[in-house]
Amino acid sequence: MSSMIATAGALAGELESCLARWSERTGVTVETWALPAAGVPSRVSSGVLAVLGEALSNVERHSGARSVSVAVTVGGRGLRITVSDNGSGFADGREGRGIAGMRAALAALGGDLSVNGVPGEGTTVSGWCPTGKLDFTGN
Repeated sequence: MSSMIATAGALAGELESCLARWSERTGVTVETWALPAAGVPSRVSSGVLAVLGEALSNVERHSGARSVSVAVTVGGRGLRITVSDNGSGFADGREGRGIAGMRAALAALGGDLSVNGVPGEGTTVSGWCPTGKLDFTGN
């Protein structure tokens, strides 16, 4: 099982690299609030990277944001990811394939996702998943 646990800082390094490339390509400023110092299961790392990729894609395609703030933390209850932008926002209830995909990625890990948009002010994507179980059964 330990071979499936990412080394401490490995996810943080991948996140930093992904954010830097995305910011350079899009010209959108990224503010990093927090990155995980602890190792997490590789399955969790993959899910978090998928959620981040889709959240950033939505920012690029839909929001018109000039900046994005990202926080990924690991604690006793699991991993939390928050991606907030200062773009156009949207009225709640408008959920496309991208949001459904992010929700499914975290649900597969036993977690959940919320998306809150405020028209004219931006959108915040927040997700959570447990890190202690590699074989989550939903109970």
